[in-house]
Amino acid sequence: MPLSSGNTRVKNARKLARRSSRAERRQFLADGPKAVEGAVGLPGCVVEVFATVEATTRYAALAAAAEAESAVWTLVEDRALASLSDAVTPAGVVALCRFVDRPLPHVLDGDPRLVAVCADVRDPGNAGTVIRTADAAGADAVVLTGSSVDAYNPKTVRATVGSLFHLPLALVDEPAAGVAAARSAGLQVLAADGSGETDLDEADGSGLLEAPTAWLFGNEAWGLPAELAALADHRVRIPIHGRAESLNLSTAAAICLYSSARSHRRTR
Repeated sequence: MPLSSGNTRVKNARKLARRSSRAERRQFLADGPKAVEGAVGLPGCVVEVFATVEATTRYAALAAAAEAESAVWTLVEDRALASLSDAVTPAGVVALCRFVDRPLPHVLDGDPRLVAVCADVRDPGNAGTVIRTADAAGADAVVLTGSSVDAYNPKTVRATVGSLFHLPLALVDEPAAGVAAARSAGLQVLAADGSGETDLDEADGSGLLEAPTAWLFGNEAWGLPAELAALADHRVRIPIHGRAESLNLSTAAAICLYSSARSHRRTR
């Protein structure tokens, strides 16, 4: 019989809505079929999948993939599933996962060519979208530094649409340490800065973007602190041709990451 919302396993999983519980247990919830698919595709990540009877039928291939990875697939009542999801309309499937972040030196192993470093990014949707964009652009890793939002916040996980499980992730307390590690890995550091001295279009034309690069992105409201931006090799601004004052962080990140990815493909 499907488990009810009062079941001990369901109740314990529900506690992961709190950041303190996630940190203590190093586990989190991935909500929705795309997130669960990504988690199942990462060996050893999934502990258990909770799914309604209807969702189990709808996502039969996903259930089979989870079984192949030795992940427990547990039927739960609709109300129990809803208690594990913060979506307005739950999709009927939620995975209980182990943390996926790795130590920074491991993430930067193997001669990376494109890395996104986020400093003090507070909005879960922005952080998740940067991870998703970095994945789409073929980046080698994402580094969240400083007081950035919890990578395992349900809204962050949902915004990655499964990309959280596709590329290496590191969490670093000090943004400057992330910059130093990137440079030690052979990456030039380009700070995305609206008042930067280098125009992105000019950087693309000059060949600057052809080098292995770590893009440094700052907070949504105040950008990069001057002392952090000063650590970069270049401060790069995206040209704004209309009357908009600035660009959304995740939009700016998409433009910068894809500009580098395009340059890297040209030089292969």
